[in-house]
Amino acid sequence: MRFRAMAPHPHLRIAALAALAGAALSFAPATNSQGALPSMGDPSDLTVGAERRLGENIARELYRDPDVMDDPILAAHVQALWDPLMRAARARGDITPEQAEQLAWRVVLVRDRTVNAFALPGGYFGVHLGMIAATQSRAELASVLAHELSHVTQRHIARLLTRQNQQTPLLLAAMLLGAMAASRSPDAAGAAFVGGQALAAQQQLNFSRDMEREADRVGFGVATEAGYPGSGFVSMFERLYQANRLSDSGAFPYLRSHPLTTERIADMQSRLPPGELARAGPPDRVHAMMSARARVLAQRAAISEPAPRAQDSVADTAAVFYARTLLARQRGDHAAARAALARLAEAARGDAQAEYQVRLLAAETALAEGDAARAAGLLPLVTVDRAGLLLAAQARLSPDEARETAARLLQWVSENPQDAQAWQTLAQAHQAAGQPLRALRAQAEVLAAQGDVSKAVDTLRAAQDRWRKTGPERADDWLDVSIIDARHRELAERLRRERQDDPNRSRGR
Repeated sequence: MRFRAMAPHPHLRIAALAALAGAALSFAPATNSQGALPSMGDPSDLTVGAERRLGENIARELYRDPDVMDDPILAAHVQALWDPLMRAARARGDITPEQAEQLAWRVVLVRDRTVNAFALPGGYFGVHLGMIAATQSRAELASVLAHELSHVTQRHIARLLTRQNQQTPLLLAAMLLGAMAASRSPDAAGAAFVGGQALAAQQQLNFSRDMEREADRVGFGVATEAGYPGSGFVSMFERLYQANRLSDSGAFPYLRSHPLTTERIADMQSRLPPGELARAGPPDRVHAMMSARARVLAQRAAISEPAPRAQDSVADTAAVFYARTLLARQRGDHAAARAALARLAEAARGDAQAEYQVRLLAAETALAEGDAARAAGLLPLVTVDRAGLLLAAQARLSPDEARETAARLLQWVSENPQDAQAWQTLAQAHQAAGQPLRALRAQAEVLAAQGDVSKAVDTLRAAQDRWRKTGPERADDWLDVSIIDARHRELAERLRRERQDDPNRSRGR
């Protein structure tokens, strides 16, 4: 697929945090099921709990940036790659029981067309849409995720903070100030990052390549034990290396915080079973479609439509018409979107996973046209996957269907209480069903899941005020208000603890 390149846009460089935490890390000893690696660093004095709190402080600010997005379809694709990596890391012993319990292990998407991914303290990870768009297989994207996962399991950031104790306050200040400046001024965020990076660069860069090699080795083991071919590491590294040789436009920040060398690529090649590079699997239509989706959603201006070519594989053809559907929908050309969908359905035929992705896109397109009935006909409310459930719920927000929709969403959020978008859809369903107290409670849970505990407490207080002013409006309002009261006490205590940990928050920072 070919898209017209767009000019860079002024935008928060969330990658600055990653680069600071990546280019300035010390090398740590690692132990896994393949045997121990040489120890080149002292154990970290930063506890796992302290690392989680540090990560929460950074993530709380990042989540407020509008470019940190939740696209259920792309998020489901990334999560499907992430879950086997987590299982493999646990099985290998890379993730300790304490880490498994206390760290977040959350991956977020960043609406940015640059090729980047990063890990932050506390088990928070980010993937730019540009990275998804740049990969040509699930194995390639899994290799990036495994590499970033290994930075956290090997406690690289924690070891940096322990070993560089004299520079730690300045590094933390640069990271936190860069994050907090994000919502106000991209220039301020960049300045905070550059200042902190320049201060530590000379001494810290001596550790960077060793740290990256360790993340390669551990990540390779995690990815292959998770069932991904190791050739994904090699092909991804080679593609990035060639991009680095041909261009220094700034579109590949991953290359700056993760320096690639021919030695590292050769190391990955040497770990492959004989002949693995020559073995090509069937074209992956699903990943090709997700890559196309990421490429379109990452753009901030109109781009030219890709055109099918005679030599395209079936996966390439699916990607072309997936992109054409999205682009037609963005410009409001519903007829063109339906025509592209029909061609996409032909390219996906015979691949059950690809066919399901076409149904999701078709339902999404129907909702964009205002045809909720058509969307509901494509996806039943009993759909068990997140993307399908959220689209099915959005198609059933009429007063006649809202109660059933709310009941299904309640089941989901009871098992996934950090799912802000599910809570938001639940709030809409409660409102449509004439359940205002429940709608306010759900809206508070949206804010809590996004880390804005103060506003969540305020929203629950508004629900309590409504109850005091109007009294019970429905028979089961007594139960609802008792739940709201209990949740208000819980979140108010959490806010009190957060303000104790960070006095600046109590002053409105």
